[in-house]
Amino acid sequence: MKLEWILWLASLLPQPLADHTCLATTVYLEARSEPTLGQMAVAEVAMRRWHTGRWGDTVCAVVNAKGQFAQSLVSKQYRLKNADAWQKAWGIAADSLHNWSLPPEQRKLVVPDADHFYAQDIASPAWGNQRLVAVIGGHSFISVN
Repeated sequence: MKLEWILWLASLLPQPLADHTCLATTVYLEARSEPTLGQMAVAEVAMRRWHTGRWGDTVCAVVNAKGQFAQSLVSKQYRLKNADAWQKAWGIAADSLHNWSLPPEQRKLVVPDADHFYAQDIASPAWGNQRLVAVIGGHSFISVN
Protein backbone atom coordinates (compact mmCIF):
# COMPACT_ATOMS: atom_id res chain seq x y z
CA MET A 1 0.00 0.00 0.00
CA LYS A 2 1.23 3.47 -0.80
CA LEU A 3 1.09 6.10 1.90
CA GLU A 4 -0.82 8.46 -0.38
CA TRP A 5 -3.55 5.82 -0.84
CA ILE A 6 -3.93 5.30 2.91
CA LEU A 7 -4.11 9.05 3.56
CA TRP A 8 -6.65 9.47 0.76
CA LEU A 9 -8.73 6.62 2.16
CA ALA A 10 -8.58 8.10 5.65
CA SER A 11 -9.87 11.40 4.25
CA LEU A 12 -13.00 9.62 2.99
CA LEU A 13 -13.70 7.37 5.96
CA PRO A 14 -16.19 8.32 8.66
CA GLN A 15 -15.08 8.87 12.23
CA PRO A 16 -13.81 7.05 14.22
CA LEU A 17 -12.47 4.83 11.42
CA ALA A 18 -10.56 7.73 9.86
CA ASP A 19 -8.74 8.46 13.11
CA HIS A 20 -8.03 4.76 13.61
CA THR A 21 -6.45 4.60 10.14
CA CYS A 22 -4.36 7.73 10.71
CA LEU A 23 -3.16 6.56 14.12
CA ALA A 24 -2.24 3.10 12.81
CA THR A 25 -0.30 4.74 9.98
CA THR A 26 1.59 6.86 12.51
CA VAL A 27 2.47 3.86 14.66
CA TYR A 28 3.62 1.96 11.57
CA LEU A 29 5.73 4.77 10.14
CA GLU A 30 7.21 5.98 13.41
CA ALA A 31 7.71 2.77 15.39
CA ARG A 32 7.12 -0.46 13.46
CA SER A 33 10.56 -1.77 14.45
CA GLU A 34 10.20 -0.69 18.09
CA PRO A 35 9.00 -2.88 20.97
CA THR A 36 5.26 -2.97 21.63
CA LEU A 37 5.63 -0.57 24.56
CA GLY A 38 7.38 1.93 22.27
CA GLN A 39 4.60 1.66 19.71
CA MET A 40 2.02 2.22 22.43
CA ALA A 41 3.97 5.28 23.61
CA VAL A 42 4.01 6.79 20.09
CA ALA A 43 0.24 6.33 19.87
CA GLU A 44 -0.15 7.87 23.32
CA VAL A 45 1.77 11.01 22.32
CA ALA A 46 -0.50 11.46 19.29
CA MET A 47 -3.60 10.92 21.42
CA ARG A 48 -2.38 13.35 24.08
CA ARG A 49 -1.83 15.98 21.41
CA TRP A 50 -5.34 15.40 20.07
CA HIS A 51 -6.79 15.52 23.59
CA THR A 52 -5.27 18.94 24.30
CA GLY A 53 -6.72 20.34 21.07
CA ARG A 54 -3.56 22.34 20.41
CA TRP A 55 -2.53 20.37 17.33
CA GLY A 56 -5.90 19.63 15.73
CA ASP A 57 -9.46 18.57 16.44
CA THR A 58 -9.12 15.04 15.03
CA VAL A 59 -6.35 12.48 15.34
CA CYS A 60 -5.87 12.71 11.57
CA ALA A 61 -5.37 16.48 11.81
CA VAL A 62 -2.82 16.00 14.58
CA VAL A 63 -0.71 13.32 12.90
CA ASN A 64 -0.89 14.96 9.46
CA ALA A 65 0.17 18.40 10.75
CA LYS A 66 3.16 19.64 8.79
CA GLY A 67 6.46 18.56 10.28
CA GLN A 68 4.99 16.83 13.33
CA PHE A 69 4.78 13.13 12.46
CA ALA A 70 6.10 10.89 9.70
CA GLN A 71 3.03 11.27 7.46
CA SER A 72 4.11 14.79 6.57
CA LEU A 73 7.81 13.97 6.32
CA VAL A 74 8.10 10.85 4.17
CA SER A 75 7.31 10.62 0.48
CA LYS A 76 3.67 9.98 -0.30
CA GLN A 77 4.99 7.27 -2.65
CA TYR A 78 6.35 5.34 0.34
CA ARG A 79 5.04 1.79 0.38
CA LEU A 80 3.90 0.13 3.58
CA LYS A 81 5.20 -3.37 2.87
CA ASN A 82 5.23 -5.16 6.20
CA ALA A 83 1.74 -6.65 6.62
CA ASP A 84 2.49 -8.05 10.08
CA ALA A 85 3.72 -4.66 11.31
CA TRP A 86 0.61 -3.00 9.82
CA GLN A 87 -1.66 -5.49 11.60
CA LYS A 88 0.12 -4.84 14.89
CA ALA A 89 -0.06 -1.05 14.39
CA TRP A 90 -3.79 -1.38 13.66
CA GLY A 91 -4.32 -3.22 16.95
CA ILE A 92 -2.24 -0.75 18.94
CA ALA A 93 -4.19 2.13 17.41
CA ALA A 94 -7.48 0.45 18.37
CA ASP A 95 -6.29 -0.10 21.93
CA SER A 96 -5.07 3.48 22.20
CA LEU A 97 -8.33 4.95 20.89
CA HIS A 98 -10.24 2.82 23.38
CA ASN A 99 -7.92 3.84 26.22
CA TRP A 100 -8.45 7.54 25.45
CA SER A 101 -12.22 7.06 25.38
CA LEU A 102 -12.05 6.23 29.09
CA PRO A 103 -12.22 8.87 31.82
CA PRO A 104 -8.70 10.27 32.46
CA GLU A 105 -8.34 8.56 35.82
CA GLN A 106 -8.98 5.14 34.20
CA ARG A 107 -6.49 5.46 31.34
CA LYS A 108 -3.40 3.30 31.35
CA LEU A 109 -0.47 5.54 30.43
CA VAL A 110 2.92 4.47 29.18
CA VAL A 111 4.56 7.90 28.97
CA PRO A 112 2.56 10.25 31.24
CA ASP A 113 2.74 13.89 30.13
CA ALA A 114 4.92 13.16 27.06
CA ASP A 115 3.77 15.26 24.12
CA HIS A 116 6.84 14.84 21.90
CA PHE A 117 9.24 12.04 20.98
CA TYR A 118 12.21 11.62 18.73
CA ALA A 119 14.27 8.78 17.32
CA GLN A 120 17.66 9.10 18.99
CA ASP A 121 19.63 7.81 16.01
CA ILE A 122 18.21 10.32 13.49
CA ALA A 123 17.26 13.47 15.38
CA SER A 124 18.43 15.85 18.05
CA PRO A 125 15.66 18.46 18.23
CA ALA A 126 16.05 21.78 20.05
CA TRP A 127 13.20 20.82 22.39
CA GLY A 128 14.91 17.51 23.22
CA ASN A 129 16.42 19.04 26.35
CA GLN A 130 13.00 19.42 27.99
CA ARG A 131 11.73 17.01 30.66
CA LEU A 132 12.57 13.43 29.69
CA VAL A 133 9.65 11.13 30.50
CA ALA A 134 11.03 7.84 29.19
CA VAL A 135 13.37 6.16 26.78
CA ILE A 136 11.79 3.15 25.08
CA GLY A 137 13.68 1.35 22.37
CA GLY A 138 15.24 3.96 20.12
CA HIS A 139 12.87 6.79 21.09
CA SER A 140 13.06 9.45 23.76
CA PHE A 141 9.69 10.69 25.03
CA ILE A 142 9.64 14.29 26.21
CA SER A 143 7.24 16.63 27.98
CA VAL A 144 7.62 20.01 26.29
CA ASN A 145 4.41 21.69 27.42
